Amino acid sequence: MLDAIKNIFKINLGVKKTERVLVFTDRINKTDTYDESDIDRREKLRCLAIFTAETGKTFCKQVLFHEYPELPGHGSEPPEEILELAFGKKTVDLLEKKHLLQPILNKKADSNILRQAEEIIFKNRKDAVNCIIALSNYSTSHTRFRDFITGICGCRYASMPLFEVSMLEGAMNVDWKALEIRTRKLAKIVNQAENVEIRTSNGTNLFLSKKGRKALADTGILTKKGAFSNLPAGEVFLAPVEGSSYGELIIEWAPTRQLKSPIKLKIEKGNVVQISGKDEYVEYLEKKFEENSLNRNIAELGIGTNNSAKRPDNILESEKILGTIHIALGDNSSFGGEISTPFHQDFVFFKPSVKLIYKDGSKKQILKNGELLI
Repeated sequence: MLDAIKNIFKINLGVKKTERVLVFTDRINKTDTYDESDIDRREKLRCLAIFTAETGKTFCKQVLFHEYPELPGHGSEPPEEILELAFGKKTVDLLEKKHLLQPILNKKADSNILRQAEEIIFKNRKDAVNCIIALSNYSTSHTRFRDFITGICGCRYASMPLFEVSMLEGAMNVDWKALEIRTRKLAKIVNQAENVEIRTSNGTNLFLSKKGRKALADTGILTKKGAFSNLPAGEVFLAPVEGSSYGELIIEWAPTRQLKSPIKLKIEKGNVVQISGKDEYVEYLEKKFEENSLNRNIAELGIGTNNSAKRPDNILESEKILGTIHIALGDNSSFGGEISTPFHQDFVFFKPSVKLIYKDGSKKQILKNGELLI
């Protein structure tokens, strides 16, 4: 386990002695109802974050550690104190003075606010940390914070939501070079197409357009300036063109458990227009859809490329399993899309068949019943 944590600093991030690293996690909300297994998992995640921060002190100039009360869900912006540690207090004070901070944190920033914020962050980018290890339960991957810190400040960012200790010996125990080659090769192939067709044996069928959108490679190698990846890593992902998706999704797995019975999502013009099923997870999704209609957006298509990823009951690992795909709802503003909302939820589909459709109408199958054909 210790070697795998050290490798996050040495191999994945390539941390230098002169650099500063921020490690953060989130505390469970004791007023909410959680089962014992989830409470145990969350406490282990917190302990792992503390241990990771302590381990990192031998690799770099300074390790900053912070924990904060959990946020409403994946894709919510982290709190102000995280921004102060990441960008520096001077930067955050300037954002607040110009009345830019709260719209950003609330995901209500328009293009003018974002432009002003980017200018302030750029002018003070030397105050930012060099690397971030995000060991929060709820993902910060698809946030404006992450986009700013990597894209403007050049920070290297390892996002590890829902991480479990067992992953250090599982999906993290992979040939990183081979994974990088496979993932980049697949991304190059996907980027030659304009549209995608997806089918699974359980009835899922989805058409989406990627015209003008770039498929990105999540390789786990974060040594270049501004690099961002999940850990465990291993996927090719893209933001489908808004309004282009249609079909049906049959969901059998929630993020951390198998559903008691499948949930059906009907997709029209890029949005979920109907949801049906008997599992209690239906109520959660309906609540999210009522909170914000943008949460219905088909936000992401991802294809797993990690041959060491195995477990289906944790979305951080399951979406990386070689030969799977995942579809996300909600926010995609941080990786090429146009939808900004404090919600981003992935769902994994096993043994899919995927065809790429080119500009001339020809097709190429890249997945057949979960087998990668490249």
